[in-house]
Amino acid sequence: MKFPRRLALLLSAALLLPTLPAQAAAPATAGKSVQAPSGVWYEIFVRSWYDTNGDGIGDLNGVTARLDYLQSLGVSGIWLMPINPSPSYHGYDVTDYQAVNPQYGTLADFRHLADEAHKRGIRVIIDMVVNHTSDQSPWFKAALDPNSPYHDWYTWADKYTDLESASAAGTRAWQAAGKQAAPGQHYLGIFASSMPDLNYDNPAVRAAIIKAGQFWLKQGADGFRLDAARHIYENFPWDVDDPAALAKNLDWWNEYRRGLAAVNPHTYLVGEVTQPAATMLAPYLKPLDAVFNFPLAVQLIDAAKSERNQGLGPTLARTYAAYQAVGGKTIKDAPFLSNHDQERVMSQLDGNPQHMRTAAAMLLTLPGEPYVYYGEELGTLGKKPDPALREPMRWQRATRAKGETTWEAADPANGAAVSVEAEQADPHSLLHFYTRLIHWRSEVPALHDGGFRAYPEASDHLAAWERTDGRDTVLVVHNLSGTTQTMALDVPGEPHFTRVLKQTGPGTAIHDSTLSVPAYTSVVLQ
Repeated sequence: MKFPRRLALLLSAALLLPTLPAQAAAPATAGKSVQAPSGVWYEIFVRSWYDTNGDGIGDLNGVTARLDYLQSLGVSGIWLMPINPSPSYHGYDVTDYQAVNPQYGTLADFRHLADEAHKRGIRVIIDMVVNHTSDQSPWFKAALDPNSPYHDWYTWADKYTDLESASAAGTRAWQAAGKQAAPGQHYLGIFASSMPDLNYDNPAVRAAIIKAGQFWLKQGADGFRLDAARHIYENFPWDVDDPAALAKNLDWWNEYRRGLAAVNPHTYLVGEVTQPAATMLAPYLKPLDAVFNFPLAVQLIDAAKSERNQGLGPTLARTYAAYQAVGGKTIKDAPFLSNHDQERVMSQLDGNPQHMRTAAAMLLTLPGEPYVYYGEELGTLGKKPDPALREPMRWQRATRAKGETTWEAADPANGAAVSVEAEQADPHSLLHFYTRLIHWRSEVPALHDGGFRAYPEASDHLAAWERTDGRDTVLVVHNLSGTTQTMALDVPGEPHFTRVLKQTGPGTAIHDSTLSVPAYTSVVLQ
């Protein structure tokens, strides 16, 4: 649910880079043939995305209306933040798992969205928030009566409970039930009093949550992002690193996958597992397709900001080895730079456009299926509090243009230049840079499907790795610094790379087995 934030400054002027081919910049049409998948996912907060009915709130029809933009960008999947009914603006406290927030539209709108996305080769996953419900859920309201069968759907304190106990989320674990409950009742709610935790020791709870997942698969969803996946049984500080709690978590997610497979055996599941090390993330790759790589997000941003690789290549090698030991030969990973709980990448990088491009280039040349947070491709700024991290997507230079959402005021730093309209018109924009990199993953199979091998860097200002898919091997090199860097290509035991296949800017050259990479440039060699 939460992750540490960083300080932020204002946006700098954009770094100029060569023009993208015209076809990459032009909006795609529904009739355009589907390209090879990039494997890139795009996170959308529906409330902030695009408004089709003029109420200032984004809606599902707004996501459908902008699918051509997403196809042009090159993504092959979208993750919708919670779309269920909820009393909060963010939706991470659900009242009905088998309905759509009426502010966002209807089930028919979702089915239409899924159909149109699939026509474009875009998968759709939705946030499944099942560690807890809303305290306004009919389940919880019924549970306030100790005699209700729903009472055991939640966890209640007894006379031996330490009501001052902290939770594994760093908050107070036990919440007072209030006037509607029997006197003195307290329930487990590790994130907030408005979010009572479900009791997964109750088979009825498990059955209801599996039923909810099956329901959405039947509506056209391709899978789910699993919110707070580690906290089903990891509720208290003493549960952290407890093998028993981990085993219970994995047992539940295995049961959940089996239940969903009855409807769609290809259901995609990605988990939010907020752990600081790859070895702590790896066990979840048994029941899940991927987990968000939180420690890598920190490493990528630190490397871009410091202009030094800080041992990134060997660290990645160890990470993927840990993953493959559990998840098999294919590297199952969900790398990202930031999401709806963290300060936006551009803010973490103090508004430095060169560092932003470096971070994006590293992310989009890694194994697994990378995630991009909406507006990241525009260089949108955003720092705490949370609503400012989720502000309206800027489509037009004018803030009151058709489709712009107005539920939250935009940061003045995200001016007209940080809009789709402005950046589509500028061939040197960050939007064009992201589009180029995402399309690389479609055009170079090794970038999409290949494994990973760290390459010996010639200097700490370079990050370099090989990607091999069994048919071809490419070498990816990122110059993290503002000066030209060189690297030897005649490394014993390594393939001999002789051709510049892709580059983000001009000037890369190979002379006498020495690679020369200009400042802040990324290159793919064959």
